[in-house]
Amino acid sequence: MSATYETIRVEAEGPITTVSLHRPEKLNALNRTLILELTAAFRAIIAAGETRAAILTGSGEKAFAAGADIAEMANLTSVEARRFAAEGHELGALLESAPFPVIAQVQGFALGGGCELALACDFIHAGVKAKFGQPEVNLGVIPGFGGTQRLARRVGIGMARELCFSGKILDANEALRIGLVNAVHPQEELAAKVKELASLIAAKGPLAVAAAKRVLLKGEDQSLTTANALEVEAFGGLFGSADQREGMSAFVEKRAAAFTGK
Repeated sequence: MSATYETIRVEAEGPITTVSLHRPEKLNALNRTLILELTAAFRAIIAAGETRAAILTGSGEKAFAAGADIAEMANLTSVEARRFAAEGHELGALLESAPFPVIAQVQGFALGGGCELALACDFIHAGVKAKFGQPEVNLGVIPGFGGTQRLARRVGIGMARELCFSGKILDANEALRIGLVNAVHPQEELAAKVKELASLIAAKGPLAVAAAKRVLLKGEDQSLTTANALEVEAFGGLFGSADQREGMSAFVEKRAAAFTGK
């Protein structure tokens, strides 16, 4: 993870890796370079195998990501637009399939592609100044990085339709009310609260956390019977691992478990 990036910053602190969008002069707007660099960075983080929880955030106080870079996007051909959307979808799928949770830390604007990027994370924690929305209809287009689908799965089809059709912008408390975000924190406490949560997760059995993430993702679109079968397989597959033996021994011995991810 020693690569140098133009539009993002990557910082590892023990088992927690923080990835920051870094185009503050553009409110961290998502251009093609940023999308490709995020994809490359998360591939490297996954390959390194040292991260147990990741935080995705934006540089500066005003924005997580204010949206896609409209100046870059305005003159795309239909073919180029499909490629750009496909690259955004590839990044979203990578975040969803990472073997560790990815927490979106949203301190300001998360609009359009920024909202979609946050939705591709496992969950979202927001500061009180955060704003969310899918305002693409104002530009004559629709969400292109998975927003229509992930938003519906997060908040329900009726609310997703309202937000995508109207382009309405939500404040943090309204986003919390409809289930778009998990928690809202005072602005000055946001980073510490997210780091605290990431540390809590990182201390758990990494194989178990990865299995829970995988089953939740794969089971979402399955029947209850099929999804429960996925759970049975994953549950059984964890037995015999060093982490399972350590976790249960630690419980019996009334001590903290020392998980190794094996």
